[in-house]
Amino acid sequence: MAPKTKKKQTNKTLILFRYAIITMAFLVFSIAVVIRLFNVTVINAPAWNERAKKELSRTTVIPPERGNLLASNGNILACNLKVYDIKIDLRHNKILSQTTIPWASIDSLADSLDYHYPRVRNLTQHPDTFKKYSWHTRLKKEFEKAPEKRTRALRLAQKKTIEDFDRIRNFPYIKNFRGKGYRIPLYKEEKNVRIYPYGRIAYRSIGRVNENRETGEFHGYSGLEKDLDTLLYGVPGIAKKVAFTSGISNWVTQPPQRGFDIHTTIDIDLQDMLEEELFNICSESGAEWGTAILMEVETGEIKAISNIELLDNGTYGEALNRAVLPFEPGSVMKPISLMIAFEDGLVKSVYDRIDCSPFQRTTDPHAPAVKNMKEVIEMSSNTGIARVIFRKYANDPATFHDRLASIGFFEPMHSGIAGECIPRVRKLLPKDSRGNPITMTSRHLDLARQAYGYNTEIPPLYTLSIYNAIANDGKYVRPHLVRSLVSEDGRDSVLPIEYIRDHICSAETARKVRECMREVVWGEHGTARSVRDNRVAIAGKTGTAYPVERGSYNTAKRRYAFAGFFPYENPRYTCMALVLGPAGTSANKTSGQVVKNMAVKMFSRGMLNNTSTFTSTKVESVPVLTASSHCVPADLSSPLRISKMKMVKIDGNVGDSLVPNVVGYDAPTAVQLLESRGLSVRLSGAGRVVRQSIPKGSAVKPGQQITLNLRI
Repeated sequence: MAPKTKKKQTNKTLILFRYAIITMAFLVFSIAVVIRLFNVTVINAPAWNERAKKELSRTTVIPPERGNLLASNGNILACNLKVYDIKIDLRHNKILSQTTIPWASIDSLADSLDYHYPRVRNLTQHPDTFKKYSWHTRLKKEFEKAPEKRTRALRLAQKKTIEDFDRIRNFPYIKNFRGKGYRIPLYKEEKNVRIYPYGRIAYRSIGRVNENRETGEFHGYSGLEKDLDTLLYGVPGIAKKVAFTSGISNWVTQPPQRGFDIHTTIDIDLQDMLEEELFNICSESGAEWGTAILMEVETGEIKAISNIELLDNGTYGEALNRAVLPFEPGSVMKPISLMIAFEDGLVKSVYDRIDCSPFQRTTDPHAPAVKNMKEVIEMSSNTGIARVIFRKYANDPATFHDRLASIGFFEPMHSGIAGECIPRVRKLLPKDSRGNPITMTSRHLDLARQAYGYNTEIPPLYTLSIYNAIANDGKYVRPHLVRSLVSEDGRDSVLPIEYIRDHICSAETARKVRECMREVVWGEHGTARSVRDNRVAIAGKTGTAYPVERGSYNTAKRRYAFAGFFPYENPRYTCMALVLGPAGTSANKTSGQVVKNMAVKMFSRGMLNNTSTFTSTKVESVPVLTASSHCVPADLSSPLRISKMKMVKIDGNVGDSLVPNVVGYDAPTAVQLLESRGLSVRLSGAGRVVRQSIPKGSAVKPGQQITLNLRI
């Protein structure tokens, strides 16, 4: 029995020893915890409190949703669209848990992605190039990597809708992963993009935005998007760090406020018409650029504004907004000078006469030598308008600048157009900026030139605004692109009509100037007789000026301007076009035609308080054959049993080294003819050719691109 007792005592001792070790371990751990707790709560308490305070004081800025830009009828010009980048996590636990890589299923996924979301669109290169950029190559490259080196964010599609996400979820391989949220390796990242439903229409006026990739904020950098950015952007929200039982998280203390929706004055139909007319005139005249503005007389609303420019590839595209940039105006300044003359009493009647003999190094080539005020404007007499202004301002030429300032001519428009400049008219002081005296002879020469539109720089918008005041009985309304603001809660704040000056002249003065401007179009010797149209009466003024290049006038080019209003009897719209083209044509045939065609189109559509001249009367349909140098109409009439037909007349041929006129041709014939002369042809539209970007008779440059606009 004794040996058993000893064994039991030995086991008991071993057990107690183990308990002692465990107890000591717990005791040491408890002491360590107490020491650590004491260290954190007492010794290092200030540091931890400061860190906690710093963490909880952090705030996050929540970007607001940007407001929309709307046309005058409420159509959307610019808005936000919520899109998604669709990505797959190739280190997702469900993918890593696969014992073997299912290549057949992955190949099927690649086929679906190549069909619906190809990595390179419209790829026409060699098949080896296509293979290099296919999803088969991309997915194989990723799955052949070690699992821990695969990407966690392989983007399958960019800026897509929720419908695209649902489609990809049902692609081969991905559809094998059932479940939602973290249980599926496919996920989407939400983002907002700015879209422009009308594309390039009014591109410069509407403007564009830039996205800050770090903050996700959108801010405008051109056009209305830039000028109205503070209203469109909204008010950012604020989220603070707050301690919850489950940890620290964001708590929105100030929700973001959405930006205003802004109703602009742009009329999409008029905008489209103005862009088309400006494009046609620039193409026909071979102009380098053109700008045009259409404004409503009574309200000052800018209904359309267009800017185009000849690009390096020989086609015309949207250009810098030159409507608000200063240029030497030429003779379009004369009605403004005449308005001042009438208002100051320098002349009393439109039949008052003035000597138009040579004056201040300027001659008047038009007879008679003595003209009344109508004839001065009708024949665009430089000497006549200069002599009228000299009646008051010759003794102190600097006061002419003061007189322009008194009508608000140099005040910022705040039209809503980014990049707006004020006119530059030098004040003719007796001393220059260095204190050197300036002779009266020199000041008189400059005053004469300022009176008829030289030695000055005036943006087209400013010129048009004064013309608008003349058409509006002297009321100088502010040109503007913004009609109203709509807040997040739907409240509409219509902006009142704002006047730069209640009146810059009397209604009687405005009537006299309008009467003189009418003669420019309707007078026997008017400089814009081609603008005349019996359907709608237009009044206005032409102006030409040489551009300054490298410090001197370039006489090979001219800026052609026409500004006017219509209908003459009851002006509703003012319009101005400015075109830089080669010398040899005239404002009458270029910019004047833009204004005329706009007036006629608006009249035909019943937009001038008139009955539309469009008719719905059905007429007998007659087939029209495109232009061709080979087709004989008689060869078609018999087999097709056609009794009547028309054929577009072809233009005379030009030499092989010159560009032919293919307007009226069908596309295949036009392409064959142009390519045979070494030109690269680009087609736009369908049907027969109605416009070509390079005019007939231009020298052929091998490889030069020519754009043909087609219409059915």
